[in-house]
Amino acid sequence: MTPLEGREQALPQPVTAAPRQRRFGRLRAPRRPRLWFEILLIAVSYWTYSLVRNAVPEQRAEALRNTDWIWRAEHSLGLAVEKSVNHAVNSVTWLIVGMNYYYATLHFVVTLTVLVWLYRRHPGRYAATRLVLFATTAVALVGYYLYPLAPPRLMPGGGFVDTVMVHQTWGSMASGDLKHMSNQYAAMPSMHIGWSLWCGLTVFALARLPWVRILGLLYPAATLVVIVATANHFWLDAVGGLLCLAFGFAVARLWYGALPYALPRRIPAKKPHGAPARPAKS
Repeated sequence: MTPLEGREQALPQPVTAAPRQRRFGRLRAPRRPRLWFEILLIAVSYWTYSLVRNAVPEQRAEALRNTDWIWRAEHSLGLAVEKSVNHAVNSVTWLIVGMNYYYATLHFVVTLTVLVWLYRRHPGRYAATRLVLFATTAVALVGYYLYPLAPPRLMPGGGFVDTVMVHQTWGSMASGDLKHMSNQYAAMPSMHIGWSLWCGLTVFALARLPWVRILGLLYPAATLVVIVATANHFWLDAVGGLLCLAFGFAVARLWYGALPYALPRRIPAKKPHGAPARPAKS
């Protein structure tokens, strides 16, 4: 072996994993969202979510056993307040009718509104915040499968008022003529709480006007009152929704290396070859 050959062998070998690491880094980097792709993604994702949720076996006997356990657990904690709230609000017709429509509509309207706002005003944070919502919803599907739970209004002899049936309002996909289109035993976790908390935290973290930030915090609080007053959920279902949201944030934190709200507001502009990158606005 010649001295030159020895020096060539002593040179450090190129790291073959570097290209893969760069590709992985590009996947994790926030990208400018594309409108057509986002509309298609949200539509397909919600269709898939509804399909899977409603395909979970309606295990009525197990669901009612779990409902009894939840109700006993809340009594043992001294926090079984759902029936009192349900009857008190049901006695005020205009209020409970408004809550029925709140339950049926704002769950979707507010969530889509926040997604559009993120897309337009915070494109650099949009994908990461959307990932939180998607991961939250995905883990909720696991909960529906593993822990079927009947809502309070379906408890035999529970004494709860099904406010949609009583007041003849369109307030729940699991009541009246619409009940055959939705799994009635998928109450745990509550995605009304999971989604409303996602909306509220996003608005509170990113909005600039103080009154808008306050509304962001009030929205999940009002949603909690509504799901209990309409007898669609126990408050422990709301705890399940909170845990799912925490999982969603953990997934986004692991993928992007930061919480969604800490990412730059705008996507850095692509620089020409050899030119310095323009800093993104925070």
